[in-house]
Amino acid sequence: MPHPFYPPVMSRQQLGSLIVDLTTNPLLGPVLPIPNVLVTVREMSANGEGQIYAELLTNEVGQTIPIELPTPPIEYSLDPAIFQTPFSSFIVQTSSPEYVDATIIGSQVFADTQSIQPIELVSTRSAMRQFVEAIIIPFPTLYGDFPPKIPEAEIKPIIPGSGFITLDNVVVPEFIVVHAGSPNDVNAPNYTVPYLDYIANVVSSEIYPTWPTETIKANVIAIISFTLNRVFTEWYRNQGKNFTMTNSTAFDQAFSFGRNIYDSVTPIVAEVFNTFVRRPGVLQPLFTQYCDGRQSQCPGWMTQWGSKSLGDQGFNAEAILRNFYGNIELPQAEVVEGIPESYPGTPLRLGSTGADVRKMQEQLNRISNNFPLIPKVATDGVFGPSTEEAVRTFQRIFHLQQDGVVGRNTWYKISAIYVAVTRMAELV
Repeated sequence: MPHPFYPPVMSRQQLGSLIVDLTTNPLLGPVLPIPNVLVTVREMSANGEGQIYAELLTNEVGQTIPIELPTPPIEYSLDPAIFQTPFSSFIVQTSSPEYVDATIIGSQVFADTQSIQPIELVSTRSAMRQFVEAIIIPFPTLYGDFPPKIPEAEIKPIIPGSGFITLDNVVVPEFIVVHAGSPNDVNAPNYTVPYLDYIANVVSSEIYPTWPTETIKANVIAIISFTLNRVFTEWYRNQGKNFTMTNSTAFDQAFSFGRNIYDSVTPIVAEVFNTFVRRPGVLQPLFTQYCDGRQSQCPGWMTQWGSKSLGDQGFNAEAILRNFYGNIELPQAEVVEGIPESYPGTPLRLGSTGADVRKMQEQLNRISNNFPLIPKVATDGVFGPSTEEAVRTFQRIFHLQQDGVVGRNTWYKISAIYVAVTRMAELV
């Protein structure tokens, strides 16, 4: 097996890490990890022949081992007065006789943070192989040049009999259809993305993963509420469009198809994935608009750098959101589309028994057919040591907190992966 090579690190540089995660494309069939693919990570350079940092084969769950990589100092991402690039960018390439080679240009790594680069490979036998192109990851919005949000009403008007809002409840959708351009750009492509992946992608595009946990959580909830407002009001569908969101920051939120995400983001997204913001007495999710607070100002909205400052001062996520949006509630959406079983309400852990444990064991065993690193367990409804180990392994593979407890976040992640491996996802 090829071995990684690490060049000497300069005194002002620090280290972050990168894991490359390879699966089959979920829109072409059930999700499968892809082992034994050669992954090359190299530095960005003008001629494309930059220094190779690692050449590794993916393991049985389609992942590389963590690759340590040089980064700028962490302070660059923590101080809005510093205008130095706070991340390093790398080229990630795959090579396999069974799958079309993939190239990711600009995968971003921050100091003291693990970056996760997902890549969905297409079989060389697939009719879709001719459409595979290199993915170029743009800068995050805090560093790049993006248009500011065009203000909208935070609560959309409901006109009786208009059909403007057709949903009775706030729904967490199974997929988000993202239009990669402004709403009226008819030539821009649409991407159908699992909801959790969409939220993690937007968070990783909008803020820095080195920020305080409560700041990240506040931004995740704001991004979720923004998204669920578009879903609940069927904003673009009611305009005759065939998508849920755009990736234009003038209208919606930044989204970059195929970009890397971060280990400080994914557990928080899994924890609060159906938590949103609303005004008391209003069913509709608040349209939680925001701006960066350095390049642009937005009175009455959350500023991202302002949320970072409050997190530094010890404010929790709810207090951060109240500071910007005022009198709000943080309910949870009751309806989660595409998930076969609702969360039982209390965490399952060592010593738990009953039908909910059995259902979870059955789903883990089915997932282990695709991800064999997860050990098979007896479907006896008893949460013993072997079930705890299977849960920990699942959490490690899918970048969750490895506590061996099936709380709400792990329960819904197990359910989502179970759905992904047992049937072909339907386009929305």
